[in-house]
Order: sequence, then structure tokens, then C-alpha cells
Amino acid sequence: MKTKKMNCETARNICIIKTLENLGHFPSRKTEKEAWFLSPLRKETKASFKISFRLNRWYDFGIGKGGNVIDLVCLILNCSVAEALAYLSDGIPVSNSPLNSQVRTSGIEPSNRVLEILPIEHKMLKKYLQIRNIPVEVAKVYCKEIWYISNGKRFFALGLKNHLGGWELRNLYFKTSTPPKSYSYLSKGKEHLTVLEGMFDLLSLAIINPEEVENADLLILNSLSFLPEVLVIFTHYSTVTLYLDRDSAGIKATENILRIIPNCKDGSSLCAGHKDLNEKLVNGTHDRKYKPLKTKSG
Repeated sequence: MKTKKMNCETARNICIIKTLENLGHFPSRKTEKEAWFLSPLRKETKASFKISFRLNRWYDFGIGKGGNVIDLVCLILNCSVAEALAYLSDGIPVSNSPLNSQVRTSGIEPSNRVLEILPIEHKMLKKYLQIRNIPVEVAKVYCKEIWYISNGKRFFALGLKNHLGGWELRNLYFKTSTPPKSYSYLSKGKEHLTVLEGMFDLLSLAIINPEEVENADLLILNSLSFLPEVLVIFTHYSTVTLYLDRDSAGIKATENILRIIPNCKDGSSLCAGHKDLNEKLVNGTHDRKYKPLKTKSG
């Protein structure tokens, strides 16, 4: 996907309020001249982040800093001006840096709490799915739009529910989860089990090979660390197909499983030449055309 070029002069005129809404931040109060937010740059309980409607500028009284929409995007997304312009141009993701308000430098993931569970409708989540070549109607079968709070701030993401009731969360900029973290298990009473590593592997396989997704129980690991926990489930099926990533960890895990569980087979050749199923889908190297799924969301 090509980035539309945008210069700084044009970008400065983009509405800060709309930009914040796209990032999951909404005003605590408004007047005719200004809007007040809980700061998107730090944790606070009383709104001290002001936006002037007339000037289209922001000021954070808690840190004594302000500026235009480019400055703000750079701070929120911890990115360069060029990356901020790319985001403001058409919402494409910026680098691989996590939101600085999501993952702290300590490396400790914040505790996330679900606020709302909705059908997928937010335009930025639809944009994210478009970038990953996933039709919204496919994502809606398995995923929800999750609004959650993290470190006192409100965010939104695509969510895949795990078997303990927690959610795997993904959006344009980061991946996280809500406790308890575990694997996702979609049991439909089938004799065959399909095992995938993550949310987008599931959604991609639903497009590349919809018949398999329809005719198998599905287990999404959400982390390779859950493999020892799920191996006993594999023994309950006549056949198990593994679609783990074709990186060193995924290849090693597949080899170990094939060695100890005889009813398993490696299906990762389906994404030969790519790291995983979604990379294959994004690069357009699959020869299947999407058809509507019969599977109903739970």
C-alpha cells in the first residue's frame, strides 16, 4: 500500500479533535471555543489538556507543552515527523514502535480492563483490517471491537476472546491483551483440529482455505508458551494440522510436536516463502478467492 504524500503545512490543518478520536481519546468537556481532554501523554484524573478550536492547537498544562497536530502525533506514537505525516495522510501504521502510553520502558505490560464489547465498526479498525487484507465481514465472525482502559486511558482494538474470557487485542500500532491470558479454543464437535499461532493467522486461513476453517475445530495459541498446556487437547482428535509461523521458534515447535504426537501434521507449507499466513495473504500469493463463511460467531 503506497503512502499518500503530505507536507507539514497541509498536515497542520488537520483537526486535532478528530485525530485524537481516531486514537481513542475523547473530550471530557467542550465549550464554544475549546475542548478539554484527559492528557493522552500522561496519566491524570482531571482534564488539563486543552484544544483551541480557533487555532487548532493543543496545550498540556501538566507538562507545560503544546503545539500542532504533528507535534502531538509524534509524542503520542513516539515517532518521527515523517512517520507522523504518513499516519495523518491515510492512517497507515508508524514504524514498529509501540505506543509509549501502552508499553512502558520498564517492559511491564499495563493491566488492561475491558469497558465495552462491540461489533467491529470503528473506521481505524476497518483500516487496519484493510491493510492486512482481511474483509470486515470475516473479522466479525471471530473478533469484536474492544474498548478498554489501560493506565487510566481509554483505547480500542480488535479483540479475539480466549477460553478463559480474556482478550487478545490488536490495532495499527501495538498488540496487548487483557487478563487472564490464554489460548482461544473454538470447539464445534469436529474430528479435525486446526492449530494456529495468532489472531491474523486464523483470519487469513478463513480466506485462503475457508473449507478447512468451516470443517475443523480451531485452536489459536496466542503465544507458543501455551503449547505444553494444549498438547493433551491434540490427542482427542483424529487429525491435527499445525500452521505455526515459519520462523525459528515456530519451526522448532512444529518439529517437537510431530515427534511426540503421531496424529499431527505440518500445514505450514501453505505459506511457503512467507513467515506466516497473513504475510502470504498480504502479498497476494494465495490462489483461493474468499467466499462467505457459514461459521457463526459465538
